[in-house]
Amino acid sequence: MTNNDILRRLRYTFDFDDSKMIEIFALADYPVTREQVVNWLKKDDDPAYQACRDEQMATFLNGLINEKRGKKEGVQPEIEKRLTNNIVFRKLKIALDLKDEDILQLLALADFSMSKHELSAFFRKPEHKNYRECKDQVLRNFLQGVQLQYRSEV
Repeated sequence: MTNNDILRRLRYTFDFDDSKMIEIFALADYPVTREQVVNWLKKDDDPAYQACRDEQMATFLNGLINEKRGKKEGVQPEIEKRLTNNIVFRKLKIALDLKDEDILQLLALADFSMSKHELSAFFRKPEHKNYRECKDQVLRNFLQGVQLQYRSEV
């Protein structure tokens, strides 16, 4: 999945308008313009489309954590230069304050089943022998479950 796809899905799921998106970036101390946000949210075939880089997406996810959980005192977490599906998944888990059981329920909403052991492998360090790369299908189904759960509440 591209960063732009994830950004569009999160915006739709939580019904964020442009101002809210700008505010979320600002919560991670990253000023963006309305034009930047609008261009990231455009479809891939639009001439004004701009790709959302990994650092920008990581910043947005950190801002989302600050929005949902409150901003921590002191130094903010370092922004990742390179994002993987595993990092995106972990940041969303933190932002939404989800436990493994909650994630499995969200995946079930999207008709996707997985064991607790398979799920925990995504949140391990890459050097760990049981680490598993999170594929697009898993992240897509997770985002679909989040949408089914949270969009109905908006």
